[in-house]
Amino acid sequence: MTGIVDGTEIRVRRPAAGRTDRDTFVPGENKQNAVRTMAVTDGEGRVLWCSPAGPASCADITHARQSGPVGLLADGPAVEILAGAGYQGLGAQTGGRVVTPPHRTFKKNAPDWYEEIHARQRKAHSSRRIRVEHGTSLT
Repeated sequence: MTGIVDGTEIRVRRPAAGRTDRDTFVPGENKQNAVRTMAVTDGEGRVLWCSPAGPASCADITHARQSGPVGLLADGPAVEILAGAGYQGLGAQTGGRVVTPPHRTFKKNAPDWYEEIHARQRKAHSSRRIRVEHGTSLT
């Protein structure tokens, strides 16, 4: 079985003035008040699991570690979970069940053949994940 994980931000009203955690609702990405949630879908785009909402300033990988799917994947059945670049590092914690796009090994002056292979691998990975990207962008 193949699953797909993606995080999304949901805009919310700004918390009241004087609230101590007011800044945690503002993520670095778009500077709007929001909460972050994460969804796991199957290959057809049907939602299998959705995390509780958390502060939007929390990174995708941190939200995944705190909300529980990492423990379930490490001890659960053998499944492949396709994830975005924000989840790089979870593969080691889940026994290789979380698959992320390939890293860049060359920072500068990469050979042309490497750039072509790297772009092809990233496109193949994103093509397999596109259903969850479309599903979470509707919010």
